Formats: sequence, structure tokens, C-alpha cells
Amino acid sequence: MQVRDVMTAKPMTIDPEAPVETAVAVMRERGLRHLPVVDSEERLIGIVTDRDLRSAMFGSALAEHLPPEQEGRLRALSATLNDVRVSHVMTWRAQTIPPQAPLAQAAAVMANARIGSLPVVEGTRLVGIVTEHDVLKALAATLPCIKGADPDTYLW
Repeated sequence: MQVRDVMTAKPMTIDPEAPVETAVAVMRERGLRHLPVVDSEERLIGIVTDRDLRSAMFGSALAEHLPPEQEGRLRALSATLNDVRVSHVMTWRAQTIPPQAPLAQAAAVMANARIGSLPVVEGTRLVGIVTEHDVLKALAATLPCIKGADPDTYLW
């Protein structure tokens, strides 16, 4: 089985100059944890993850648990979050994989690098994304089920 067999083709992407708040909104709305960052010609620049965004926004969540004088300072810093762009928090030079690579290779790369997804590229052009969820679904489809034909009804 190859990466192309399980990847999400034409994934949701984001521009590097988009505000961080836009990335958060898109990821929440679509239930995503990874957004490839591309230029106007769909060339992969990097990736922004929910972890990148949580790290960038952690200060404002922490502010409500601080004494008033420190809370004010942290909120002032967080107010500049409107000016923070995806390019400031994303991972540049994301690890990638070609669509013809074996799925086992994608799984090994993700496990070794401790990452949850790999942008799928042909040259520098983004053609898809493969996530740990995609890999697990493909693995589950190869296992004999004990109860039911649907992987969601497996009984182990």
C-alpha cells in the first residue's frame, strides 16, 4: 500500500501571512490538527500544527490565573497576538513524503520524528497530507475483526 492510497488529496492549507487567529478558527471549524502552509503556487513552505498554535496562544489562557498586576502585563503581550502571523509560529522545512512511498515508510518517519502528519509532495508542490489517523485506519482495515465488519465495531 502506498501513501497515495490513504492520503487526503488537496488538503486544507493556509497562507504564511494569515493571522494565527485565522489558523485557529479554521482548525477548530474543520476538526484539523495540521495545516500545510503553502505559497500562491501551492508550493509547500511548512506546516502549522495545533501544538504550534497552543504554544503561541498559551499566554492569554494563563493570564486569568495570575495576580492582577501580572495579569495586566501578560494580557498586554497577548494583545499583540492579532499581529502574529502563521509564518511566526509554523514549522519551516517540514518533513515530507512522496505519494508513491510505501505507507510503512510514512508510518516509520512519523514514529521516529514523533510527528502526527506528513505533507505529501511531488517536487515542491503539495498534493496531499497523510496523518497518523490515515495510517491507523489503513492498518485496522488489514486486521481481522472479531465482531462486525466495520473497524469502529472491533472488539479486542
